[in-house]
Amino acid sequence: MKKWIASALLLAILVFGSVIGFNMFKAQKIQEYLANRPIPEFPVTSIEIKTEDWTPHLRVIGFIEPKQGVTITNEVSGKIVKIDFESGQQLKKGDALVYLDSEVEKANLKASQGRLSSVDRNYKRMLSLFKNGSVSQGDVDSAEADLLALQGQIESYEATISRRIIRAPFDGIAGLRNVFMGEYLQDGTDIVRLEDISRMQIRFTIPQNDLNKIFIGQDLNIFVDAQADTSFQGTISAIEPAVNFQSGVIQVQADIPNQDHMLRSGMFAKANIILPTLENQITVTETAINYTLYGETVYVISDQKNEAGDAFKQVNQKIVELGKSKDGEIHVLSGLEAGDSVVTSGQVRLSNGAHVRLIESDILNKPAEIPAL
Repeated sequence: MKKWIASALLLAILVFGSVIGFNMFKAQKIQEYLANRPIPEFPVTSIEIKTEDWTPHLRVIGFIEPKQGVTITNEVSGKIVKIDFESGQQLKKGDALVYLDSEVEKANLKASQGRLSSVDRNYKRMLSLFKNGSVSQGDVDSAEADLLALQGQIESYEATISRRIIRAPFDGIAGLRNVFMGEYLQDGTDIVRLEDISRMQIRFTIPQNDLNKIFIGQDLNIFVDAQADTSFQGTISAIEPAVNFQSGVIQVQADIPNQDHMLRSGMFAKANIILPTLENQITVTETAINYTLYGETVYVISDQKNEAGDAFKQVNQKIVELGKSKDGEIHVLSGLEAGDSVVTSGQVRLSNGAHVRLIESDILNKPAEIPAL
């Protein structure tokens, strides 16, 4: 029995010893492999930093609106007896658009005009008699009051008749007509939209911190989705004198020439306010920037040699201070110098001190046409 137990213990010791020995042997071989393994090189693309003139801009958004635009309505109620315009027609200031029934007012005007000569002669007669002492000053005043009242009544009828003819208040293009012949209009009914689109404008807001960067007469480029290939030129024409105390922004207005009538009111627009050009500035493509919680960094590539004298390329992270971005490029305020070579793609697997291999790739080239979402 004792011999069997001793044999079992010896067998167990041999089994466990062989397992432990094998694991130690495997760990040693792994260490040897890792020690002799070549340092991995990660493929990346890069650019060399050069100085260039940089024209920054402020990006804003807003809606296109006409220089003049109004929905024409009627001041008095009445039935339409004549419509003198068509939808989309080019109108001039003062053109008659809609005539409302004014037969009663015209009849009253005619009656009052018929009495005017009699009342006027009576007033003149009273003046003549007063000079002869035949009537009192009160009779003259009464006759003059009758004349003035009748003249005022005539002017009132003429104004009422004029208000029953709805006219264009300025030159512009009529929209879609909303009324029809014979329709009875209540006062304030929308008849047609009239807009002068020969010159448009855009309103937008900027943070109060950027107020010192803009001024009256400053140029800006405007872009709308309906004319994606066209840049419209505008000029700042007005700046609100007060900052909105709730949001901290200030409203700005810019004028936009629109001789070709390509812009229409209500269009959503993006605009770039052009700021003064800065000379000899450092810029880098936005894909080279790594955004982290502790700041923005880039990987700078440098040439190194190992102990055997073999050359390799190594990257080191540098913290950079950034300014405004424009068309995929970003202004670097500090952290880089002219001549530095920085990684533009392939940063995902990189760390400080990693070895890299430069490759050519067109993955960052802008497509000829950006697909719509």
